[in-house]
Amino acid sequence: MKVLFIFPYPSGTAASQRFRFEQYLSWLPGKGISYTLAPFLDKPTWDILYKKGYTLQKAMGIIKGFLRRLHLLVTIRQYDFVFIHREASPVGPPIFEWFMAKIVNKRIIFDFDDAIWLPNTSANNKLAAGFKWHQKTAAICQWAYKVSAGNTYLASYAKQFSTKVFVNPTTIDTVHLHNQVKDQQAGKLVIGWTGTHSTIGYLYGIIPVLQELEKEYDFTFLVISDKAPDVQLACLHYLPWNKETEIADLLRMNIGIMPLTDDKWAKGKCGFKALQYMALGIPALVSPVGVNTEIVDSGINGFICTTNQDWKEHIGLLLQNSSLRIQMGQAARAKVEKHYSVQANCCNFLDFFTA
Repeated sequence: MKVLFIFPYPSGTAASQRFRFEQYLSWLPGKGISYTLAPFLDKPTWDILYKKGYTLQKAMGIIKGFLRRLHLLVTIRQYDFVFIHREASPVGPPIFEWFMAKIVNKRIIFDFDDAIWLPNTSANNKLAAGFKWHQKTAAICQWAYKVSAGNTYLASYAKQFSTKVFVNPTTIDTVHLHNQVKDQQAGKLVIGWTGTHSTIGYLYGIIPVLQELEKEYDFTFLVISDKAPDVQLACLHYLPWNKETEIADLLRMNIGIMPLTDDKWAKGKCGFKALQYMALGIPALVSPVGVNTEIVDSGINGFICTTNQDWKEHIGLLLQNSSLRIQMGQAARAKVEKHYSVQANCCNFLDFFTA
């Protein structure tokens, strides 16, 4: 069996790709499945994509991506399945998806892990916003042989257009990557948040809570991101995200936070931050938005925080009590291993490539 994987960014770069399907690739040969990877963007374009400026270079990178997609259409007939993560091209209508589904009759597995039918374009790429064609998500769902949705909210959207929709959670490799557990009794206490420039705005609502807490407790607030937050906190420590040190950097945290605002885009989130914390034995504190309430069992492996007072009380409780951090951390890792690990979900993923 031959499978073609189509996705936006170079392999091993974007978190959504790494944790939605790339970590399953090593399982495929053992099941008699060979595969080809087909990113839209090349590495040089990816490196500047979210930086201000570089308009000409970005345009050239997108043109090259379209040329690669045209070349794919020549070879597409050899594949038994086409796995499309998010979209075949980041701008324009779903021409490639239509051709593969309607002209060549390929069995498409369409995978998405955000509410990508809603407009959500980076401020550094405003010129591309008018060409994003967000409404194509509905059409691709309709044409797909199967739809892989990251949570029940996304699945409910897809079910308007397809009868073959499956919830496929974002998963963590607890054996080869997130395979350590935080020592909750060593070093200075660290509250942490990790994410990209696109989600850093969610962090700002909790800053007043942290400002109050730093008057009462001695801790570091660690932010791991591709952009430093613009906040006034004496306890702030910013660490640029680095794939090579990703796990070691996360293990600096004693407590992991994932605040969200209750909006349509946030409801489509798949709880990845919380899953990363929990897999490493770090209690997760989250807003009660979307899948977060399924991942975190409040009072057992973390806390669901609705108000600023909730955030302050629960963070303060964990800062004071190492035994509680250890207990919750153990429960958190157990939850990920049982429900959100690669090993627990591998068979579900492989089932996409069956009739």
